[in-house]
Order: sequence, then structure tokens, then C-alpha cells
Amino acid sequence: MDKPLIVISNSSPIMNLAAIGQLHLIQKIFGEIIVPEEVWTELVIHGEGKPGTREIKEAKWIKVAKVKNRDLAKTFSKDLDAGEAAAIALAIEKKSDLILLDETDARDIAEFYDLRKTGVIGILLRAKKEGLIKKIIPILEKLRTEAHFWIKSELYETIISQSGETHPY
Repeated sequence: MDKPLIVISNSSPIMNLAAIGQLHLIQKIFGEIIVPEEVWTELVIHGEGKPGTREIKEAKWIKVAKVKNRDLAKTFSKDLDAGEAAAIALAIEKKSDLILLDETDARDIAEFYDLRKTGVIGILLRAKKEGLIKKIIPILEKLRTEAHFWIKSELYETIISQSGETHPY
């Protein structure tokens, strides 16, 4: 039997997908994910009252872990927020198979440490490929309008092209 993937996540992919009612995609694709305590705090304590927070809090497949190498997380926190810094430190500690990140600075540091990464867009493209969603464009629009997730126009065009869908306008 294959060993389960070790997937670490920052708050952005979880929060943005939860805000538009698509949190289940993370579980369907990855099964269990791990977040550092700092990310859990961002999601459920600082996120209190935001759309999707209740679903996050109730998701038994989101496990919380403590970062042991506090010095490494502290080093990353010079350039990143506490959640991103802790997520990358935890991914390095646990030798993760994948880290879920959206922010460019965090992705750059993850890349420097040879961490395999994806974000909300990668999750949606995979969900489409695996038949978990029928159309990606309506979900992208909800991300933009309801979750206020910024997508560069060039990236938006690439996503549409990769998804095999046609432009809505």
C-alpha cells in the first residue's frame, strides 16, 4: 500500500477555497493535510466570522502540528508572515511531499528549499482534471469576487487554456 502523502498548507489555499464553498476539494485530492499552529490560529481564531471558518474548524482531516525548529521559522518570518514561515519550516522538518502556498515570496522560499508546491489555482486545475469539478471558470470568478483572490490576467488566460474551457466573454 502507498504511504499517504505529507501535505503541509499555509492559510491562503484553505481560507480561499472555504470562502467559496470548495474546501472539500483539498480533502478529495490530498486526504489529510497538516497545518502549523500559526496557520490554525490565522484560520479559526483570526478568521472567526469569515465565510468558511466553521467548515475549516470542523474539518477532521486538517491536522495541526507544532514547528520544532523555531529558529528556522523565525528566519523565514523576516520576509514572510508567521503562518507562511511556520508552514515552510514544518514542510522542511516533515520532508513533505507538497506544500500549499499562494503568495509569491513564500513560493520563492519554498522553491529555494526544493519543496514541491501548489496553490489554489493548481488545486482547481487538478480538481478539473480529476473530474471533481465540471467547470473552473465559475469557481475562478467566485474566487475573484467573493474571496477577493487576485489573479493576474495572463495567469487567468493560461488557466482557461489549460482547463480546456472557452472564455466567458
